[in-house]
Amino acid sequence: MSELSGKVALVTGGSRGIGAAIVRKLASLGADVALTYASAKDRAEDVAEGVKALGRRGLAVNADNADADAVVGAVDRTAAEFGRLDVLVNNAGIFPYGVIDEVTLEEVDRTLAVHTRAVYVASQAALRHMTSGGRIVSIGSTLAERVPYPGVALYAMSKSALIGFTRGLARDVGERGITVNLVHPGSTNTEMNPEDGPTADDERALTALGRYGSPDDIAATVAHLVGPGGANITGAMFTVDGGANA
Repeated sequence: MSELSGKVALVTGGSRGIGAAIVRKLASLGADVALTYASAKDRAEDVAEGVKALGRRGLAVNADNADADAVVGAVDRTAAEFGRLDVLVNNAGIFPYGVIDEVTLEEVDRTLAVHTRAVYVASQAALRHMTSGGRIVSIGSTLAERVPYPGVALYAMSKSALIGFTRGLARDVGERGITVNLVHPGSTNTEMNPEDGPTADDERALTALGRYGSPDDIAATVAHLVGPGGANITGAMFTVDGGANA
């Protein structure tokens, strides 16, 4: 029997990059997986079809993380269509860039809505459906703990909020047998930050291994946390960054 056989997962922002890798990994381990997307409908449906090709149920739901009602709706729809919800992966994100004098209030509001408020409301909604053995994993960033270059104060602030949330929520739901953890990716080869991009050489130089990670590296860590091996891990942070924050 596969590790996640009979489980249902929802991955926000699952149409590309790290999110799509997580969707594929969880499906390969036996889970039925829903994913949200903000605009890339065709790509999201392709990912969902890939889940179905593995013999699992797949569902793509249009829900911008900046819209709290849409996020809650995606959680409830997943539980309604699949009959349960065991795993929530808060992955959807954006990357605002600019020193503080350049960043607008609108950018601040959207970033906090996508990275912080959405994680809160999605988790709150998911907990209404989860029973003992439920898993919540959020995707943070190494920039939440160490900021080696300028222009990312807003991004770092929004991701660092997940540290306190993860620890606090783990205490809130521990007696229910539900775990809550946080994964901090470093430089990862995605469309948002490609390994051949303009800052790639500088980012590689910060790592101990001298290379970018892959989305599959993050997916493997998430899979461990939501599977049997993660049963006694909660309120914890896992940095997957090739040693950039060592």
